[in-house]
Amino acid sequence: MSFWDRIKPATRPVSATEAALSPDGTRLDLTWEDGVKTAAPAQHLRQQCPCAGCVDEWTNKRTLDPSRVPTDIRITQVQPVGNYALTFVFSDGHGTGIYPWQLLRELTQPRQG
Repeated sequence: MSFWDRIKPATRPVSATEAALSPDGTRLDLTWEDGVKTAAPAQHLRQQCPCAGCVDEWTNKRTLDPSRVPTDIRITQVQPVGNYALTFVFSDGHGTGIYPWQLLRELTQPRQG
C-alpha cells in the first residue's frame, strides 16, 4: 500500500483501458478494466455534455436542449484528460466537456454481440 492509498482511502473508480470510435465517428466503444465492453452514440454523449455551456454551474440544470443535437453528429477527436477522463470534439465544433470515467460508465450501455 502506497502513502497515497493511506491518506486517500476512497476506492478508485473503474477506468477504461481502451476507447475507440466507429469508423464514421457516430459511436464510442469502451473496454473497461473489469472486462465490460460498453458503447454510446455520439448524439447521446453530446446531449449529456457536462460542461458549463451545457449545464448551469449554479443550479446544475441542463441548458442544452437535447432535441437540438443532430442525429448525425459525429465525434471528430477523442483526447484523454489525465488518467481520469476523456474529452471529445464533436462535428458541431463543441469540445469543452470533460467526461470522467464514472460519467462515461453511466452514459454507455453494454455492447451487444
